[in-house]
Amino acid sequence: MHITNVISQYFGKFARFEFPAFIQTIINSAYVKFLGLNMSEFRNPKFYKSLNDLFTRELAIPREIEKVDNSFISPTDSLITQCGKIEKELALQIKGMEYSIEELLTYNCAENFHKMHDGDYMNFYLSPKDYHRYHAPIDFEVKRLLHVPGKLYPVNLKYLNKQIDLFIENERVILECIYKEKLFYMVFVGALNVGQMVFEFEPKVETNCDTNEIKIYEYEDLKVEQGDCLGYFKMGSTVVMLWEKDFVKLESLLGTNIKFGELIAKM
Repeated sequence: MHITNVISQYFGKFARFEFPAFIQTIINSAYVKFLGLNMSEFRNPKFYKSLNDLFTRELAIPREIEKVDNSFISPTDSLITQCGKIEKELALQIKGMEYSIEELLTYNCAENFHKMHDGDYMNFYLSPKDYHRYHAPIDFEVKRLLHVPGKLYPVNLKYLNKQIDLFIENERVILECIYKEKLFYMVFVGALNVGQMVFEFEPKVETNCDTNEIKIYEYEDLKVEQGDCLGYFKMGSTVVMLWEKDFVKLESLLGTNIKFGELIAKM
């Protein structure tokens, strides 16, 4: 295993450990204060039994999602670090750092590569202080889930600017999605100290474990509705969305902090 995976496993053990209540309250409160978490939509930090419990917190106050026909909403609270047109089969992890979407999606998606050429993409970076759950950006059908093992480099702006092919090197989970016969992908990228990526509809997925094997799960009639919780990161990380050519028109959001539920693209 790469050293980043080992570090993440040890941190995961610490984050999962439930200290006595008064100690856990101190840890949680310190974390909230140090990172400047806005807890106005969540329970008081003292109610979370571990750091993992705090990281993966649910909204205590549900967000009002205004459903608009033929529109995508943000799946996460995050910073839009890059977005735009896929140039043939290349996208940007950050300005000046290209990567191949074919390598990102792996050869297992080769039958769809031609659809993605000259399509659109958007990168969502979740910092450790963000809400860590990810949601359905539109009503859609999940056709496949691919779990691709890999390293766990940090995905913050510093590393995005220096680590070539970071999204390709890192562990990731790929959702192949269909909306009205149109194709898009959601790619959930692991990162340092992300002990696990959880998908509520597929409990078999086990990330950051000792394996090199790509696992594929296929579905018949697995439909989700816009706003549904798909799962969560156990720490901050990145989601990449890829749309086939002539599917969407992206909003101008580069460098913007965005909330789950806000508009990101129209058709």
